[in-house]
Amino acid sequence: MARKVQQIKPVYIDTETTGLDRQAEIIEIAVIDHDGAILMDELIRPLRSIPFDAMQVHHITNEMVAGARSWPVLWQDLRPLLHGRLLAFYNEEFDMRMIRQTHEQYTPWKENFNTFCVMKLYAQFRGEWDPRRRGYRYFRLEEAGRAAGIPLPNSHRAADDTLLTRALLDYIAATPMT
Repeated sequence: MARKVQQIKPVYIDTETTGLDRQAEIIEIAVIDHDGAILMDELIRPLRSIPFDAMQVHHITNEMVAGARSWPVLWQDLRPLLHGRLLAFYNEEFDMRMIRQTHEQYTPWKENFNTFCVMKLYAQFRGEWDPRRRGYRYFRLEEAGRAAGIPLPNSHRAADDTLLTRALLDYIAATPMT
């Protein structure tokens, strides 16, 4: 599956947000092309202040986003990068929810993107059963990268995490099947 995804030449995406709840917004997004080229790496000015607990995770402050573009302005450049491409995420459900949720704070969501979750593929690849979930155990990106011996950081910044996701898919694809 990893090799099939690579053949499609996806773009890899990660976001950093103001939190996890229904009012949370994206404050940073990175889009990396299949070949590792950075297509977008930008801070985004949210409607509300970044809570302290979120700043503790990603170290993005209100001062850092004060001069950034708002989501509707950034979307004009972001959408063409995504349209017609396979979008690969580490935890696709969270990042796509945040993209939709942020977008819907300004205008209705009308998009239908083709997405892929590297986290779920890694869970299958690693093969550790979680009886509580009745499925394969999910791993944090940092833990997956470390187990794969990938020397890229999981800094909780969008570009670093996106590059790590891409490297993890490459690792899975390069591992011989048994």
